[in-house]
Amino acid sequence: MKKLSLIFAAIVLAISAQAQTMNVVVGNVTYQFPSSQAGLMEYYGGNTLVIMGKTFTISDISQMYIDDTQVTDNLVTVTYNGTSASVVVAGNIAQYVEPTLSGAHVCIAQSDDLSADNAGEIVYSLTGNSSDGEFYMSGSYKSTVELNGLTLTNVNPVYSGAAIHVQNGKRINVKVITGTSNTLTDAASGSQKGCLYVKGHAEFKQKGTLNVYGNVKHAIKSGEYISLKNATINVLSAVGDGISCNQYFLMESGTININGVGDDGIQCDLEGTESTGELADHEDEDSGNIYISGGTITINTAAIASKGIKCVGDMNITGGTINITTTGKGAWDEDDLETKAACCLSSDGNMNVSGGDLTLNSSGSGGKGMKCDGYMNLTGGTIDVTTTGGLYYNNGTTENTNYTGNTDNVNSNYYSSPKGIKAGLKTSASSYSYTYSGGLVISGATVTVSTSGNNGEGIESKNQMTISDGSVTVNSHDDGINSAKEMYLEGGTITVVAANNDAIDANANLYVKGGTIIACGASGAECGLDAAEGYNLYVTGGTLLAIGGNNNAVTATTGSQCVLSTSGNVTAGSTIKVQNNSGSTLATFTVPANYSSSGGTNPWFAPGGGPGGGANILISCSGLTSGTSYVVYNGSSSSNATASTSTSGGMGPGGW
Repeated sequence: MKKLSLIFAAIVLAISAQAQTMNVVVGNVTYQFPSSQAGLMEYYGGNTLVIMGKTFTISDISQMYIDDTQVTDNLVTVTYNGTSASVVVAGNIAQYVEPTLSGAHVCIAQSDDLSADNAGEIVYSLTGNSSDGEFYMSGSYKSTVELNGLTLTNVNPVYSGAAIHVQNGKRINVKVITGTSNTLTDAASGSQKGCLYVKGHAEFKQKGTLNVYGNVKHAIKSGEYISLKNATINVLSAVGDGISCNQYFLMESGTININGVGDDGIQCDLEGTESTGELADHEDEDSGNIYISGGTITINTAAIASKGIKCVGDMNITGGTINITTTGKGAWDEDDLETKAACCLSSDGNMNVSGGDLTLNSSGSGGKGMKCDGYMNLTGGTIDVTTTGGLYYNNGTTENTNYTGNTDNVNSNYYSSPKGIKAGLKTSASSYSYTYSGGLVISGATVTVSTSGNNGEGIESKNQMTISDGSVTVNSHDDGINSAKEMYLEGGTITVVAANNDAIDANANLYVKGGTIIACGASGAECGLDAAEGYNLYVTGGTLLAIGGNNNAVTATTGSQCVLSTSGNVTAGSTIKVQNNSGSTLATFTVPANYSSSGGTNPWFAPGGGPGGGANILISCSGLTSGTSYVVYNGSSSSNATASTSTSGGMGPGGW
């Protein structure tokens, strides 16, 4: 014992004299104590050594040596090497962490006394490669986990089945170190909620790359919010969601690529039972919201009824590039007793898009590009939506994808219609009564929607709709633009071609107040512009061309701006223009290249339009005077039409 005491004394003198570092090795864990910090090292009773508050049992120490290593305070380095791992702990935090190793399975318990002593935030730097390992850390203080060139696969869970499991409810910085590539794979069994799991809130940073495989549930799971800045995250497979979190999800920059998931690409839920709504700086926010202001997101999911990005709160997109493809069909939800369908962007609250480039494709039956249960506000950005799937039908016992039957007498819970964009809710209050909520406003975005599947509508609001600015182009199988309540067309450029139904259809009054509108409905009984029975189409401004089939005349328009009505064969790509008697051109329109007057499947169909031959044409623009005759040029032919503020003739009650 006297000899051992002399050895320790010599070590103390050595590190003091040479300003070096004493390394105390216990198994595969090395504690590093700089001479400038070590101070008094206490040796008790021949079996205990205390250095900087860390107590060692002498019999556990396998080695002690001195070198010139520069120690970084608050740093724990974990290095994986095959089936083993080693841990190096900075001396100033040695008393606050307790590593336990089983092969390459590393567990570090972080003391709750850490914050009380104000030692500061601990950084766990993970590096190396293991095909049978994991990192498990518990604690109750903010920490940083660095992924510094780490390839880690967990095949035999010791602490959990995750590759990385942070059982810490505080903020965890996950630094994907710039220039490094990191790959995580969890066990095929275990209790893990994700391959990378953080109990608290995870903030992903720096410019490295993280590849994740989720073999039990999610690839990345956080019990609270997730934020991303600069890093690249590649989810290569997951049984559940690619990225799942609570409270909110925020992406400022970086890249997310998600493929091969069994559920949603990115999903955000509430942590509690009631939303706080958006709060200043998101402090203590539990909203279920998604915020995307930059970066690039690419998601491909083939799962049944899966969503590319889904939230229970609001979805707010102000920038970035988003590319989402869903190919899964619809599904019957036994709990809610209704069908559910795949969707690229889905929000249970509101959806606000003011910037960014969005490309959304859904090919499964009943699939949708964008939908929200609340208000959808499209004020900026470029949005391109394509759906190609047909209607999905399932009453709990019978399933039919791309259903072509009549749904007039079928409960809407039993089917899901494909739609490019859908906003709001229409809820049955009784057999003949409904409640309406939410709605749609387009006031600056560039929106392009194409739906080619059976019963595919372009843009639908389950309540009111307003288009006041921006550019809207719709090519649809069913209605191009549809609202369950009033529709207000106040500005912007709107071009709609509906192959088998109305181009623009309001199930209440339809108000045209401004903008440039070309609305091409199908032949027969379908309209370019249609207001529901008992309602009217009001034209008070704008430049308007509406083309539809030829049905019995009804009161179609009323308003302060005059309209012209005529008929004739309309050819795709042709020019339609209006001139006054002095030869001045008041309006010129180019018929969309994909318009086909011979389309449609309704009983009013006849070649060239309706039973009378030719399509109905409605034109309105400034400069028209009631009672005055104008020349309407339709390709190589022309006709005279008299302007009026109240015009009969159209495709249905209140329609044209």
